[in-house]
Amino acid sequence: MKILTSIPLAKYTSLRVGGPAEHLMLCESYTDIHRALQDFPKSHVLGYGCNILVSDDGLSGTTLLFQGGSTTIEDTLVIADAGVWWDDVVKMAIDHGLWGLELMSAVPSSVGGAVFGNIACYGQQISDTLAWIDIFDTETGEISRQPKESFVFGYRESSLQKDNSKIIVRAAFQLSRKPLHELKYDSAIAIGKELGIDHTTLEHCRNIIIETRRRAGSLYDPHDPDPERTAGSFFKNPMVSKEQAEMLARFDETGKTLERILSQAKIHGGTTQRASAAHILLAAGYHRGQTWDKVRLHPSHVLKLSTLPGATAQEVYDVCQEIIATVKNNLDIDLEPEVKFIGTFRQ
Repeated sequence: MKILTSIPLAKYTSLRVGGPAEHLMLCESYTDIHRALQDFPKSHVLGYGCNILVSDDGLSGTTLLFQGGSTTIEDTLVIADAGVWWDDVVKMAIDHGLWGLELMSAVPSSVGGAVFGNIACYGQQISDTLAWIDIFDTETGEISRQPKESFVFGYRESSLQKDNSKIIVRAAFQLSRKPLHELKYDSAIAIGKELGIDHTTLEHCRNIIIETRRRAGSLYDPHDPDPERTAGSFFKNPMVSKEQAEMLARFDETGKTLERILSQAKIHGGTTQRASAAHILLAAGYHRGQTWDKVRLHPSHVLKLSTLPGATAQEVYDVCQEIIATVKNNLDIDLEPEVKFIGTFRQ
């Protein structure tokens, strides 16, 4: 492993903005990240930078970039290092006839980031099948294997987000030879019908999900030299009152009934009162493709902030704060970013 100095982090994030790392170490294996954490236990640890906004000032100290590692399968247990690209794990599980991850196909993340954020798609979330996590404790310098029950998981969150001393280095998922979840999300089912395939086989299910994500502008290849510059859905779906949920449903653009909209909200967020953040932005007066100089709302999906060449992290942050304030003022709803802010931003 080499220590690089003053390396811009923008090229290591999907938004393609952010300042330099004072020192940067590239870790490509479990051994690499273990040694690096032992030497630099207080480091910033990043994966593929798909759900973060790094400030223009960059990061002081040492930043460890964990991209790589191995994945193994023991019967129905899939074990993956934290630096492995998430979709590679999904593909391997599908290739071995294992159900439990297929609805999260093509979610841009490392394994560590996926567990840390408890990613969820189309009614499936990481914590559904998570078995255990290998954790590096920055206080003791030791790695311990802890069961899922040692942590608390919720909608797009985990207790790991509140404890900087615990670093994910490996995770295992208990999958099944039989389906564990039924695809019930209307847009994905409609696309399956259009393609002439259904979701009763793993491969077909994956193809449906990938096409659904493609049409929403939600595909990202970390090796693409000129990717679409977005961090995916920028805001979480918040909890609202029953009256607010019914009001926001009027801003759905797909023609669904109120009953269907609320049922989809329950599939996506566990309750009919977890409103679509996309509906909230539309209700607050925003629209697809809306632009603030070098930052815009994605033309295909109003919930995604995307950057144009020349954008800065501060500009993204400022647009985010403007949207939060407008939603609060216009709708009295508290909108929370799903993207994590790293570094210092001007308020």
